[in-house]
Amino acid sequence: MEIAKTYNPKEIEEKWYQLCLEKGYFNSEPDDREPFTIVIPPPNVTGVLHMGHMLNNTLQDVIIRRARMKGKNACWVPGTDHASIATEAKVVGKLKADGLDKKDMSRDEFLNHAWDWTHKHGGIILEQLKKLGASCDWKRTKFTMDEDMSESVIDVFIDLYNKGYIYRGVRMVNWDPKALTALSDEEVIYKQVNSKLYYLRYKIDGMDDEWITIATTRPETILGDTAVCVHPEDDRYASMKGKNIYVPLVNRLIPIIFDEYVDREFGTGALKITPAHDINDYNIGLKHNLKVIDIFNDNGTLNEKAELYIGEDRFAVRKKIVKELEEKGFLVKIEDLTNNVGFSERTDEVIEPKLSVQWFCNMSKLASPALEVVMNDTIKFHPAKFKNTYKHWMENIKDWCISRQLWWGHQIPAYYLPDGSYVVAKSKEEALNIANNKSNNLYTINDLRQDEDVLDTWFSSWLWPISVFDGIRNPNNADINYYYPTDTLVTAPEILFFWVARMIMAGFEYKKSIPFKNVYLTGIVRDKQGRKMSKSLGNSPEPIQLIE
Repeated sequence: MEIAKTYNPKEIEEKWYQLCLEKGYFNSEPDDREPFTIVIPPPNVTGVLHMGHMLNNTLQDVIIRRARMKGKNACWVPGTDHASIATEAKVVGKLKADGLDKKDMSRDEFLNHAWDWTHKHGGIILEQLKKLGASCDWKRTKFTMDEDMSESVIDVFIDLYNKGYIYRGVRMVNWDPKALTALSDEEVIYKQVNSKLYYLRYKIDGMDDEWITIATTRPETILGDTAVCVHPEDDRYASMKGKNIYVPLVNRLIPIIFDEYVDREFGTGALKITPAHDINDYNIGLKHNLKVIDIFNDNGTLNEKAELYIGEDRFAVRKKIVKELEEKGFLVKIEDLTNNVGFSERTDEVIEPKLSVQWFCNMSKLASPALEVVMNDTIKFHPAKFKNTYKHWMENIKDWCISRQLWWGHQIPAYYLPDGSYVVAKSKEEALNIANNKSNNLYTINDLRQDEDVLDTWFSSWLWPISVFDGIRNPNNADINYYYPTDTLVTAPEILFFWVARMIMAGFEYKKSIPFKNVYLTGIVRDKQGRKMSKSLGNSPEPIQLIE
């Protein structure tokens, strides 16, 4: 008998994996056994396998195979996420390379390109997971933009709107000038950067050679100033009550106001107020009834309201305006400063606070039961130390900005009437019926215009453990009753709030129970220098090459 001298894992693995697929060994249907369910954290449809996925999915595979060997009815549900911002950026980039521009297209034309991209790239990462040997029930594969998944998302939006959780309003949002969309607070990464603190002087009206000096890290925003604020108990400024000052370069007259918000120790104790471009300034502006001057275009260039440097980029303007302020005698001094600056998690662009009409979801009521079940270990975190992070987030939760200024994603089911009012409904026809019931058949279908925006990607993935079993549209179907709640979620700590917390909230709102029993939070795969592996750093090995 001849014994093979070399073992070829590629041949062996492919042969046996193929046999498992053909025989349906990874498939699961409800029966009388105890179920054991894992839902995959859906990777971006644009993604390819990286070391983090390797770790995460290997752990899930070990857990699901162990459950299978113990005689449980093991079900591991795979799938992908449509990733609004990332996918739209890739499609726009490809169009640009082909000499096309999104601005020149209709929404439907652009979506055709997005679907083409998705069909071409969407299955790559799942095929790579098969090479890893992942024992998923592949016939259950879901995509967050599948018709049934989309319908579930729209149903939830309408339901939460009707319950009073979802509202539309003007708020200060985190604006990404590169992706041209609002972001939620959780999508902003704060980094310590070396900045400059610029001391600028403003001439006081009606007082000979009297000035007030402020300190700012963003001199370009003086063009949107509508007040300077000082502390009411600061003796240095007591004589300035009722006085006005001139904004340098544009000579706009603005008031000196008094508010206890001001930190007397920082800078000069005098604070420039730009309500359109800072959340704290916006709140002071509301309190003191100040004018709001928004000087930025969506792409971070200056608009006509700035009066100067129109059409130029905000950071180019910073250099130019400092030079002009110095030449004209308004710059007192410059100091070095280390401060926190917000960057877009998606594009790494510096965030611009911006006043914008957006859709929001009130989170305070939804958060309460989701906090309790983690703190009392109904849902167990491994390692348990992450309970403290979770508690801090949940106790300081803000309303969720759920609208995104994109075309790829679930379009918001709100329909505007000619008078500016709107109706939330599942279809244009249904919206027309609601509108005409309220107004004696005033409108035709052509009078209605659907909201252009789409929903935040997380607004679909927070339903994932429910929607993969069609538990939103058919809340008592055999699959959801058998497989839900799921058993173990394996995911990364950085999406603890983005995804894990929101899935728990959705679980209570739509199934009146937890979505999983255990959350296993993986470590981060790092290189020899301790850096997170990433494509941009070029420090991540190619997993498929490693396997081969």
